[in-house]
Amino acid sequence: LRPPTPAMPLPDAPHAPLAQPREVRRLRSGDTLDLAAGIVRRVVAGREYTMFGFNGQYPGPLLMVPQGGEITVRFRNELPMPTTVHWHGLRQDARMDGVPDLYQPAVEPGGRFVYTLRFPDGGIYWYHPHVREDVQQDLGLYGNIFVKPARADAYGPAHREEFLILDDLLVDDEGLLPWGRDLPTHVLNGRFGNVMLVNGETAWRASVRRGDVVRLFLTNASNTRTFNLGFGAGTRMKVVASDLGTYAREAWVESVVIAPAERYVVDVRFERAGEVAMVNRVRAIDHLYARFFDEVDTLGTVTVGTAPASPDLAAPFGTLRRSAEAAELDSLLAAHVGKPPERTLELRVTFTGLPFVSERLMQSDSAYFNPVEWAGTMPGMNWATTSAQANWRLHDPATGRDNMDVTWKFAVGERVRVRLANVREVLHGMQHPIHLHGQRFLVLAVNGEPNRNPVWKDTVLVPTGATVDVLVEFSNPGRWMVHCHIAEHLQAGMMTIFDVE
Repeated sequence: LRPPTPAMPLPDAPHAPLAQPREVRRLRSGDTLDLAAGIVRRVVAGREYTMFGFNGQYPGPLLMVPQGGEITVRFRNELPMPTTVHWHGLRQDARMDGVPDLYQPAVEPGGRFVYTLRFPDGGIYWYHPHVREDVQQDLGLYGNIFVKPARADAYGPAHREEFLILDDLLVDDEGLLPWGRDLPTHVLNGRFGNVMLVNGETAWRASVRRGDVVRLFLTNASNTRTFNLGFGAGTRMKVVASDLGTYAREAWVESVVIAPAERYVVDVRFERAGEVAMVNRVRAIDHLYARFFDEVDTLGTVTVGTAPASPDLAAPFGTLRRSAEAAELDSLLAAHVGKPPERTLELRVTFTGLPFVSERLMQSDSAYFNPVEWAGTMPGMNWATTSAQANWRLHDPATGRDNMDVTWKFAVGERVRVRLANVREVLHGMQHPIHLHGQRFLVLAVNGEPNRNPVWKDTVLVPTGATVDVLVEFSNPGRWMVHCHIAEHLQAGMMTIFDVE
């Protein structure tokens, strides 16, 4: 089992700068930021690799901007391949969205492009390439944007804030496992890594006082891995917000499931002195022998001191707050839950020319699909499958059209119920994090079960065999993408364009 495509040669850059930890850039409305994508050297788990970085950093600079503000980004491409920058989750001008060949050409090596960004919604966002994301994003091209909410009480009190980007990296004895030069590899399940990263490091650490409340802004920048993040004993965690805003009601959780491209805001209180692990705890499936097994990866460690936190935030932390938008969000749900969808996208896949062993194993494996493929448990078959063999599809059953042939048109101000149906009757089922550019939506129901706690989203995870009904608010005119955010599925065709007029 080997992919039928040449490997992409990475540049030999022994004199590239050693990547530095990200810096925080606090920007006011009207400011200008210079941003460059270039080659860096990274040391990960004691080994040095040639990788990519924004402004020579890993992750890229953390941009702090005010809600309602506007900034200019002067971008230059110092990579050996074309690229763009997509500003994920921002409801802004379509010309600035960073999708090549819609409003801007890909920025060639040595080229420049000027982005004008506006920030209508508070919350946590991120930026990444939209050219060969399977390679460029995986090599480290990503960074966060924090849009400080205009409402001072958008979040409850906390002692400190941490901005954490979750990722993974696939390496072997010789270094980074190569990417496909002409075609993406790992198109079956997406490229699962075997080295876990938090902010580009393998051993994230933090020190807090006993009783400290820490607000975590979490972003999943991995190619395909869905994380199930939680903490050890002596902690309590509540989910506060997600992609484009706060939940109608805060909620206690034992862990938070974060699909690629999703963001979550959680408050964690560390109540006992000692060391607390931040873990990814999942249940994987052995496809060959049909057995489940647990995987627990330690992503970081929090050292909790004996000195008590000051001030004591136990009382406000113990209160589950209601959002200022709760009444509006609940009203929207009540008006649309239970009504039939107005549009439907089916999530499908078609395979051609698979290796004999892969096809036979997949035929026997199709008796059961894990709703979420949590881990890379079929590495050989996955690596050997390219976009020439797998066509991941967004299918419109009303017209019979797929992917870029789907022609959906909407008007600014419309709210449309859309059903995302992850069809189970395929040779290989897989969950899909579906991302809408430039708009926001509410999850109405999952498998017909109404959502009780709405929040504005731009990305939603659709498990294998599941249906997710969403209410999309079309607020931005222009041509926009909708696609799966598993990088290899996107490169294998799972995207389309919709028009908002």
